[in-house]
Amino acid sequence: MKACIYGAGAIGGWMGARLAQAGCELSAVARGATLEALQRDGLRLHQDGHLVSAAVRASEVPSQLGPQDLVIVAVKAPAMVEVAQAMAPLLKPETIVLTAMNGVPWWFFEGFGGALQGTRLKSVDPAGRIAAAVPAAHIVGCVVHASCALEAPGRVRHHFGNRLIIGEPSGVKTPRVNELAALLARAGFEAVVSEQIQKDAWYKLWGNMTVNPISAITGATTDRLLDDELVLGLINAVMLEAREIGARIGIPIAQQPQDRHAITRKLGAFKTSMLQDVEAGKPVELDALVSVVRELGQLTAVPTPFTDALLGLARLHARVRGLY
Repeated sequence: MKACIYGAGAIGGWMGARLAQAGCELSAVARGATLEALQRDGLRLHQDGHLVSAAVRASEVPSQLGPQDLVIVAVKAPAMVEVAQAMAPLLKPETIVLTAMNGVPWWFFEGFGGALQGTRLKSVDPAGRIAAAVPAAHIVGCVVHASCALEAPGRVRHHFGNRLIIGEPSGVKTPRVNELAALLARAGFEAVVSEQIQKDAWYKLWGNMTVNPISAITGATTDRLLDDELVLGLINAVMLEAREIGARIGIPIAQQPQDRHAITRKLGAFKTSMLQDVEAGKPVELDALVSVVRELGQLTAVPTPFTDALLGLARLHARVRGLY
């Protein structure tokens, strides 16, 4: 199988190296220092006490890599419009585009059913350019439950977690998604096929739509956020707004915020991905994590005063630093 990583950062690099070990012919779209490292040293992964190196054909120009069987998109949401516009040379009619991204994706309501079926979310795809460039028939969703870090360009360290939840936007367990799950299992991932991948994406969002922006503003690790009773009160209020939205669009969450906090606490003191982006001077994923929840609140007539306040503060913080 020909597999291409679009976004050879921490998660993309981890997934790509494992797929290469499973026998995939691996390529990557990269630029700058990452491109140079991949062309010189291949893709390197520290996992389970071992350093493995995977051969990868890397280029800044997708047309030099040609059509692929699988394209894994592991970029941050702010880059997705540009990525979508450049992706065409990688696609043939049967290519799977696996979106291993945080937040609510642009295809969220494709195949979803109900009153919001086919609704375009303006906060994540303002002009519909992503959906136009990457036809919905290619999409398989992926929710990643793993922690990885980029030690240097092209060099990834895996910390913990090995679970990939994948699914068709329609929820149908098609032959292609079952075959993809089998490939991921051969590559050493704990691969699960979801009956409603939107629910899995929403549940992950329910936990990180608060700690990510608050950590970005404060510079605090997650343990300190949860230990401050006033900050915890804000987190809970935002989560309850999102839980009500989820119930109205057909993806209810049975848990209380405290149940999710218990999971977060087990991970110890860590810097969220958004805080790491702020420290690195990279654009932040506010729209896919927070703006989209505000938009969904408007679509479902759920008031979101706490989400709005969090978004306003986080957005202004990022704008002052030129990161939004």
